[in-house]
Amino acid sequence: MLNFLPAIDRYIFRLVIVPMIGVFVLAASLLVLDKMLRLLDFVAVEGGPIGVVFQMLATLLPEYASLAIPLGLLLGILLAFRKLATTSELDVFRAVGMSYGRLLRVPFAITGILMALNVALVFFIQPVSRFTYERLEYELRSGALGASIKVGEFNTIADRMALRIEESENDGRDLKGIFARVANDKGQVLSISAREGAFLATTDDPDTIILRLTDGTIVQDTGSRTPRVLTFTRHDLPIDLPAIEEFRARGEEEREYILPELLRIGWADNQTESKRDASQASFNFRLVEVVMMALMPLLAVALGIPPKRSTSALGVFLSIIMVVAYHKVNQYGEDLAAIGMFDPILALWVPFFVFAALILWMYYRVAFVPGGQAIGALENWFSKVGKRFAKLFRRNRRVVLDDDEEEALA
Repeated sequence: MLNFLPAIDRYIFRLVIVPMIGVFVLAASLLVLDKMLRLLDFVAVEGGPIGVVFQMLATLLPEYASLAIPLGLLLGILLAFRKLATTSELDVFRAVGMSYGRLLRVPFAITGILMALNVALVFFIQPVSRFTYERLEYELRSGALGASIKVGEFNTIADRMALRIEESENDGRDLKGIFARVANDKGQVLSISAREGAFLATTDDPDTIILRLTDGTIVQDTGSRTPRVLTFTRHDLPIDLPAIEEFRARGEEEREYILPELLRIGWADNQTESKRDASQASFNFRLVEVVMMALMPLLAVALGIPPKRSTSALGVFLSIIMVVAYHKVNQYGEDLAAIGMFDPILALWVPFFVFAALILWMYYRVAFVPGGQAIGALENWFSKVGKRFAKLFRRNRRVVLDDDEEEALA
């Protein structure tokens, strides 16, 4: 498939794509698993079907992908050039006259494709999927997704009925040990207990279901001194389901707007100032996150090449810290710009240019300064600290061995 590329480009492509996909899958999986645990607890509390968990997770995948793609791109290129450097292949490429710009041709092509994908995610797919997630959560809370009666607890239905079920079998179709307390507008109260029961749907009114009870007793309290007591073999109790309000329209939050809506609202004269500020902040935040991906190959090269005769992985950890810290700074800048404290250009693009200048300087040190390395001083300090810790543990081990030898001699 890639035979039209030179052999060197195909080789670099293989080095980049394997760790990039691995990091992407790992990062997305960790985010999904963390959210899945919380969704399982939420759905269990609300009494909803387990299938809605996977529906809600599916709507969050575009958001998680937009976070995992830049990280996967960075670490994929970084690990590829780290391997080239530690195996001395990079020295061979440089010796035959290949510059870093030439070696980065394929990584930049991959970056361009992923940037286009991320634009589609953050500006079009993610806003709609986030709104779908909010709608599913609302429907689960309201019972529109089939929230079930909680067994062993009192459940309030339509504010006039309390229902308790001891056992539920056959996926809720067979109920045992039923107690219900129903009140009407006249102050009369029915206390109903039954051995078995089942819920039945009605064809004429979708907002009403029938609770068919078997072998039970009805105690009617009419306010007089002596309540009425009735026994029955079968009794149908109609239950009015609470009305489910229609979910709100998309666009209550700026993150639910797609690109044309952000541009229309953010610079419209007929919108309030707070609405314009929030839309402009959201637009600039999404844009700056995508544009920063163009500098990921340079950052990967600057941090992926360790000093000579060193196999330190400090650059890998430092790259993750830098990317996550920059993302958090952007989120903070978006929040400040959304409430009008700072102009979105200042709040989001000033950190971008500062971070970009740092990346360009680090890349310049590696690519154009003989023997230069951007984090060389940090590598030396890290190496010294590691050696001191190693000496400390060796010293403690010697003390333990000396004590054992003394006991053996004694």
